[in-house]
Amino acid sequence: MGLSIRAYARHRGVSHVSVLRAAKAGRIPQEPDGSIDPAKADAAWDAQTDPARKAPAPAPEKAAPIPPIQAALSSPPQREALPATGANFNQARTAHEVAKAQKARIQVQRLKDEVIDRANALALVFKLARQERDAWVTWPARVAGQMAAEAGIEPHTMQVLLENHVRAHLNELADLKPEFR
Repeated sequence: MGLSIRAYARHRGVSHVSVLRAAKAGRIPQEPDGSIDPAKADAAWDAQTDPARKAPAPAPEKAAPIPPIQAALSSPPQREALPATGANFNQARTAHEVAKAQKARIQVQRLKDEVIDRANALALVFKLARQERDAWVTWPARVAGQMAAEAGIEPHTMQVLLENHVRAHLNELADLKPEFR
């Protein structure tokens, strides 16, 4: 049988309301009868409470010195591990601080114009690719006459050949997909 909520609050040096809130939030375990095992609750309280909000530790009481033989025979008390289902408060606080630092770094990069908007970049690449495609599609009609005269063949035949080869090449290029990470 453990301590009552008020007795544990006195043991911990906090108000009973704090203990009630911690028990309700699941930060400290309660026994089936509603009492609190001080060893388990102390371990859970220490692991899941913000160090900045912890109450100052009570002054240690003067205890009788333990003879060396008894000290060697006594083993340190085993603390029960917390469930591995969630992070403790310090891990959560660390993750939060890292996320805030990353967000601040990105905001500074945006202010310095070192970061580009992904949607704008995709739109610009699409626009440039379309302009290049259009230039290649109209190229055979512009140069077919000159090339036909140099080669000594009919201009229409030269234009049809050039258009077929340019379109085949553009179809190959259309299969390329840019990856933006």
